[in-house]
Amino acid sequence: MTVSDIPIVGDLLESGAEDRVFDSLLLAGPVLILVIAFLGRSTVTVGLAAAYVLFFVAYVLYLGVRR
Repeated sequence: MTVSDIPIVGDLLESGAEDRVFDSLLLAGPVLILVIAFLGRSTVTVGLAAAYVLFFVAYVLYLGVRR
């Protein structure tokens, strides 16, 4: 069994290289962590993190429903 055989993970791996939104979300995650590290924990940074996670989950669900 390989990682791509796992139902959800396999679909995500297939969509990664050809999906600019997904690739952008993967690249934005570490940048967001750096912003939070430099600015510290505040209402704004917690809101940014929550928005990122919600958008990421919503997009993954959208990809799952679309296929």
